[in-house]
Amino acid sequence: MKRLAAIALGSNLESEFGDRKANLYEAVERIGALGVVQAVSTFYDTEPVGYLAQPRFLNGALLLETEMEPLELMRGLLEVERGMGRERVIAKGPRVIDLDLLLDGGVVMNTAELTLPHPEMHERRFVLEPLAEIAPEMVHPVLERTVEQMLNAVTNT
Repeated sequence: MKRLAAIALGSNLESEFGDRKANLYEAVERIGALGVVQAVSTFYDTEPVGYLAQPRFLNGALLLETEMEPLELMRGLLEVERGMGRERVIAKGPRVIDLDLLLDGGVVMNTAELTLPHPEMHERRFVLEPLAEIAPEMVHPVLERTVEQMLNAVTNT
């Protein structure tokens, strides 16, 4: 059964593919092997969160129509990260590419490997702003709020 998944993209390092923007485009192309990319947001230049001693990020979001189960999709995203040279050295540290599965249809799950919806997405403007551009009416199945409503809540605090 096909579902629509929302995926966050981020990069703050140069790589063999080029600058941050080139990394995001490379990731979008590779994610296309996991389903059909339906939409890609504008890319936003943002400050790092958590670990601050690192370069600025370029963030975006995409919608992927896929038949993959959520855990299989998450493993595919992690494989894209590894294939692009992602090294997990510092938590929330610098990275060539960062891919987060935010929403997957209306699936709600909490396992050692994957929590859906993404547990921090509703607090992150750098996630919600690009996602609202391409899927403002997509609903968080736990909070029962649209992406646009979550963005407005973060923007107005």
